[in-house]
Amino acid sequence: MVKALNAAAAYFCATFAAGFVLGTIRTLLVEPTTGALGAVALELPLMLAVSWMACGWALRRFDVESRFSPRLVMGVVALALLMGAELFVSVLLAGRSPGEHLALYQTAPALLGLAAQLAYAIFPLVRLR
Repeated sequence: MVKALNAAAAYFCATFAAGFVLGTIRTLLVEPTTGALGAVALELPLMLAVSWMACGWALRRFDVESRFSPRLVMGVVALALLMGAELFVSVLLAGRSPGEHLALYQTAPALLGLAAQLAYAIFPLVRLR
C-alpha cells in the first residue's frame, strides 16, 4: 500500500503542477475570449492527456500492483490531494471562503472540471501496465 500512496502523491504533484500552469493560461488568456465554460472545455483534453501520462508514469515508477485495492487507493488519495489543493488555492489566491469555493460546483464550468477530476481518480484503475 505504501507504493500506492507514494504513486498517488507523485501523480497529484505532476498533474497539479501542469494544471496550475494551464489554469493560469486559461484564466488570463483564454477565458476573456471564450468565457469560462469554453475555456474549461478547451483545457480539459490537455489536462486529461497529462493526467493519463502522469498516471502511467507513477504506476511504473512506484511499481503499483495491478490489483484493484492499490489502484483504488492511488486514485482516491490523488483525488483527495487534488481537491484539497484546489480549495487551498481558491481560498488563498482567489480570496474565496471555503463556502464560496464549494458554491462554484453549482456552475457548468466547475461541474465539467469535476467530471474530469473523477476521470482522473479512475485512471489508475483502468490504466494498463
